[in-house]
Amino acid sequence: MDSADRDLLERLAQRVVGRRRELEIVVASLAAGRHVLLEGPPGTGKSTLLRAVADELQLGFAFVEGNAELTPARLVGHFDPARVISEGYKPEVFEPGPLVRALEEGCLLYVEEINRIPEETLNVLITVMSEGELHIPRLGRVSASPGFRLVAAMNPFDAVGTARISSAVYDRTCRLAMDYQAAVEEQDVVVRAVGEAAADEVWIGKVVELTRLTRVHPDLRIGSSVRGAIDTALVAASLGSIRGRPGTDPSVCLDAALVALSGRVRVREGSTRTSEEIVRELWEDVFGRRLPPDQREGKAPAPTRA
Repeated sequence: MDSADRDLLERLAQRVVGRRRELEIVVASLAAGRHVLLEGPPGTGKSTLLRAVADELQLGFAFVEGNAELTPARLVGHFDPARVISEGYKPEVFEPGPLVRALEEGCLLYVEEINRIPEETLNVLITVMSEGELHIPRLGRVSASPGFRLVAAMNPFDAVGTARISSAVYDRTCRLAMDYQAAVEEQDVVVRAVGEAAADEVWIGKVVELTRLTRVHPDLRIGSSVRGAIDTALVAASLGSIRGRPGTDPSVCLDAALVALSGRVRVREGSTRTSEEIVRELWEDVFGRRLPPDQREGKAPAPTRA
């Protein structure tokens, strides 16, 4: 590794918590001119990593949000109907979409949640990755300028609204699997994100522990990402100010955890428990059953495997 690569990775380390291996692989893949696919659950820093790499490498960055409404026309672009009537199908009448802009400018095209886009739109990307060019009716051929690469991210298939990615996509990309980070790294992420609200790092560590426990609870199919810990800390600080108590106060912390985590987790089919009951149970396991009786609300939690 030369000094330029070391300097680059040191700069990236200041912007991305941990992920040294992933940073090295993404930088190497892009330097080799390859397309990259990052695969992992929500909140694992896929977008953060890619944006940091693109910025430090001084690469252009065209962002596309993957969803069912991403048609080929929205991705590629279209002719302005009003101007076509008066001027005809001229190149200057064409309104380029993010794909054409990325091809012409030789920058990264970042497609978020690529496994949510329709198959016909995905086929356009496959063609571009294979041929390095795109043929647009009445406009002609758009060739990829040097530097163009597709970088995409996707959540696991079992997430609602996702579809299986064809082998044609995997065959044209370098796939990097990303999982949740270690507890100490997630704590660092939360501390950076919440700023002054992270004054008590021991308490932040417990918030992170609580969030991580949602990922292994037997009654939960999907747990919370680190965003749940960030929101718990931020809401606790704000709620504590409203109630005239510190954010670490048990009643404040519990309410913050309930509002931040209960909507992010998914209860397993067949379970008779609510997400609030499970979050409350986990909170009591981590922080202790210190809530005064007059501040307890809701039903008592059922046994873990009820």
